[in-house]
Amino acid sequence: MTIWIIIGIVVLIALVFIGIYNSLVQKRVRCREAWSQIDVQLKRRYDLIPNLIETVKGYAAHERETLENVIKARQTAINVPPEDVAGQARAENMLTAALRQLFALSEAYPNLKANENFMQLQEELTSTENKIAFARQNYNDNVALYNTACQKFPSNIVAGMFGFKLRDYFELEETAQREAPRVSFRTSQEAAGEKGS
Repeated sequence: MTIWIIIGIVVLIALVFIGIYNSLVQKRVRCREAWSQIDVQLKRRYDLIPNLIETVKGYAAHERETLENVIKARQTAINVPPEDVAGQARAENMLTAALRQLFALSEAYPNLKANENFMQLQEELTSTENKIAFARQNYNDNVALYNTACQKFPSNIVAGMFGFKLRDYFELEETAQREAPRVSFRTSQEAAGEKGS
């Protein structure tokens, strides 16, 4: 009778162990799938940038530094190894900042701002940015589930035994992007009055 109880306990422990292992594998696969969705959108973004650069060159050729910054930031982002999530986040933040400078040029060049090709590329990039943001949220949600599972008892024992490593979040590092914009309803006369006092 005691042998059957011992066998039953061993079988139960084995089933729990297998269930935890399979759950960790499933969560890791979901993280990889979510990252691949980000990767697809990043590649789309990289493909749009050369066309955007060529369009801007036609109107603002002497803005060489801004154009070179975008090209360099794009290449840096492309060269980040696929497993380096934190490095990819840093590179994407640099690229986003460079693109902002590029889009700011449209304010100084009305003909560029009115160019249909430029407007279409800007719209496609904006759409891609939205898709990246959605994919990033999905990835970070999956990473949170996976990391939590890797750290909770008893799954942390299985994670440690089989080398399940915690994953990095794909986060924004620029504080300006995290801060809410400041809204002021003061008139320009009120603001000028404050400056004078």
